[in-house]
Amino acid sequence: MKLKSYADMDCSLAQCLEVVGERWTLLILRDAFFGVRRFEQFHRRLGIARNILSARLNTLVDAGILERRALSDGGRRAEYHLTDKGRDLQPAMLALTQWGDTWYPGEPPGPRVAFIDRQNGQPIQRLRPRAADGRELAPHEIRARSGSVDLDAVRDDA
Repeated sequence: MKLKSYADMDCSLAQCLEVVGERWTLLILRDAFFGVRRFEQFHRRLGIARNILSARLNTLVDAGILERRALSDGGRRAEYHLTDKGRDLQPAMLALTQWGDTWYPGEPPGPRVAFIDRQNGQPIQRLRPRAADGRELAPHEIRARSGSVDLDAVRDDA
């Protein structure tokens, strides 16, 4: 089943979802952040059908999120490495994981994975939106401004 395309939407989130919005894609990226590099490793860890995995990896390569690097065996096998564009997804991936730990805890409740600062061995802080002066911001303290859409008017009409 082909899902609706967001390609024509003038929205940064919609454009992001066009590339990473499919459910297997985020799990592939999770594993890439954990150091998985080879097709067979992704396949074994995820249990995803080979054709779907291949399609998702190709999408991520085409989008410049992963880079396919041929191994020295004549190019039959490759490794997939996060690009700068891919590594820039880390805050979003961490925020989604932290949200999941809060709202869909495992048994026993609590984080399934602890994210640790390599420099000092301490857990990282929970990701929160912050003002330029460092204050944590609640959702009602943030507004969106755009050149193409009056977002305040959209919200006022709701």
